[in-house]
Amino acid sequence: MSLREADRISSAQQTLDILYEMSQLLNTQLDKETLATCVGMIESGVNPEALAAVIQELRREGAAL
Repeated sequence: MSLREADRISSAQQTLDILYEMSQLLNTQLDKETLATCVGMIESGVNPEALAAVIQELRREGAAL
């Protein structure tokens, strides 16, 4: 692994750590894996508001069960 690639991976991990801390402060109840999946989806072009709506609906349906 090159130094540049190692720096990129380290930077990505730091960014995810910061996003996770923010999500904890906002009480999103997302674990790191789910948060990373959401970030990846948004980076791929998924509408963040639509993604949030889907997560909320899934939580409602899960609570109803």
